[in-house]
Amino acid sequence: MIDNDDLLIENLDGVLHVTINRPERRNALSNSVVDGLEQVIAYVHDNRAEVRALVLRGAGGIFCAGGDLKDFKSIFQEGGADRVAVAASNRRGGALFTALDRLPVVVIAAVEKAAMGGGVGLAAVADVTIATADTTFSLTETTLGIPPAQISPFIVARVGSHHARVLMLTAARIDAAEAFRIGMVDKVVADGAALDIAVKELVANVRRCAPGANGVSKELVQAAASTPLDELLDTAAGCFADALLGDEARDGVGAFLSKSKPSWAK
Repeated sequence: MIDNDDLLIENLDGVLHVTINRPERRNALSNSVVDGLEQVIAYVHDNRAEVRALVLRGAGGIFCAGGDLKDFKSIFQEGGADRVAVAASNRRGGALFTALDRLPVVVIAAVEKAAMGGGVGLAAVADVTIATADTTFSLTETTLGIPPAQISPFIVARVGSHHARVLMLTAARIDAAEAFRIGMVDKVVADGAALDIAVKELVANVRRCAPGANGVSKELVQAAASTPLDELLDTAAGCFADALLGDEARDGVGAFLSKSKPSWAK
């Protein structure tokens, strides 16, 4: 499916389990990892009828330590780094987070131990984020003399501007309970075993929902942030009509009336 040594990918009946596999580097987001995630996103779009959800994890019991500082070190060593090239490389990260945010399937982040920098970004763009109680979240970029540039819009969207400022401007380390309080995390579980169970339960709930209806629902959520209300409601009405007259609603409503399960839930 996708050949990338830094990602472990398993398709379990339409649910893609994608694990960043760089435990020796705390699953930092190297160029290779970004390449692989871009391929995963392309695969989901090409196989939208078959993929129901995407689960993101990190190998070795840790989620993601953010950007790989080795990539930054190489810039300094080369000398005279080109501003345009550096900006383009950084912008690529934003494109990745945007693509994950807008993916037409449910994105689940299963977070363990640590989410730093870009790892927080991955947690923020997920539709549902579950974390173990011992997880630490931190935006550490400003301690390195750089801003969390491509992550910041997604952090603001997730937790609001005030909490985003606290996280960014103080590089505060917060635990899973605080991350839950501010809205970064949707559920906190005891440990890795409980995380596995929570992911399975969540996937089971996702399977109850029609994939097409989920995709349209995500599009409407995205549109709500920038579309005038009347225009958004007109768009939503059109989406509703298309859905009600389509195969999913015929299947779903028919199953409800006959007290059976629709095809996507079987």
